[in-house]
Amino acid sequence: MSTTVTDSTLPELPAAEIARLDALFPARRVAVGEGVWVSVRECGNAAADTLPLVCLHGIGSGSASWLESAQLLAPRTRLIAWDAPGYGESTPLPQAQPTGADYAQRVHALLDALQITRCVLVGHSLGALMAAPAARSDERIAALVLISPAQGYGAEGREAERARVHAERMGSLAELGIAGMAARRSGRLVSEHASPVARAWVRWNMARLHEGGYRQAIELLCGGRLLADVAALPPGLPLMVACGELDVVTPPAACVQVAQQRGVPLVPIAHAGHASYVEQPAAVAALLTEVLKRASV
Repeated sequence: MSTTVTDSTLPELPAAEIARLDALFPARRVAVGEGVWVSVRECGNAAADTLPLVCLHGIGSGSASWLESAQLLAPRTRLIAWDAPGYGESTPLPQAQPTGADYAQRVHALLDALQITRCVLVGHSLGALMAAPAARSDERIAALVLISPAQGYGAEGREAERARVHAERMGSLAELGIAGMAARRSGRLVSEHASPVARAWVRWNMARLHEGGYRQAIELLCGGRLLADVAALPPGLPLMVACGELDVVTPPAACVQVAQQRGVPLVPIAHAGHASYVEQPAAVAALLTEVLKRASV
């Protein structure tokens, strides 16, 4: 039985922020198969000359985490943020231990359903383990952006780490429950520069995880092989790898390994921890704008 853990020092999300989310970045369900749905939030200029952005969140988050970046980017492009399978109102994957390829199939199905013929795909943290496999085999993806990417623990030689992480993640879920994890773990996702509202958003998103979807995401984290996926990307596909300078979850030293796999520089995000697009949305929006300019040429 899980135990609820609370921390009164963490700020609550103001009701006005939730109202703003619903007004500016509302969620809707998209059918991607018989009885299969993907929940998305969308805003922006669909008629813009730039390509749309399709954004995949991390293991402890959801589509709402892209709100601030989406508002900054809305005048120049269309931004679609999904709730991963098993998150929000998205249908879980059928596999108990899904792989990156399984999540990639759901990405492809969403692009089909939205009739997106070309886009920039963005993966944050665990979202990188979904985005990179999706980009390996889909010509509709014109560029790939990985922000604070999680490498996963599926590579040969990481068996001990994989077992440890699996036990720790599943153990925390059993001990604390979703609400307890949000209270205890969400503070690690931002730096000391984060505003109270940014901290509240990170906690709010984490508190809305579903246990089943989170368990599947743990399996992806433990079995993922991001370096192999990046190495297998199409040769001409543009890739940007970025990381918060103060990220303690996927620190710059780990993210630079991902960038080096492709021979691209690691792009630092100043004054940002792991959830950089929540903490420093203007900086992340500027990076994505630059990618859009290059990819839309």
